Amino acid sequence: MKIIKEKKEKRPKQEIKKEKKKPGSLRKSLGVKKGKTIPKSKLKAAAKKPGKLGQRARFAITLGKLRKK
Repeated sequence: MKIIKEKKEKRPKQEIKKEKKKPGSLRKSLGVKKGKTIPKSKLKAAAKKPGKLGQRARFAITLGKLRKK
């Protein structure tokens, strides 16, 4: 009896660039000037809010974690 090993399909790399639909919108809504970094305290507070603001803040936190690698 032969055991056939199935090849695992390679997943395409996820493009994060496509996820950033409106760059700068989170910064504008938080009231941070262009070119300045958004403070972590503001990001964490915004992440708890509902709607697009919360989504964008949570996504920014996630991207920050990916960047440290």
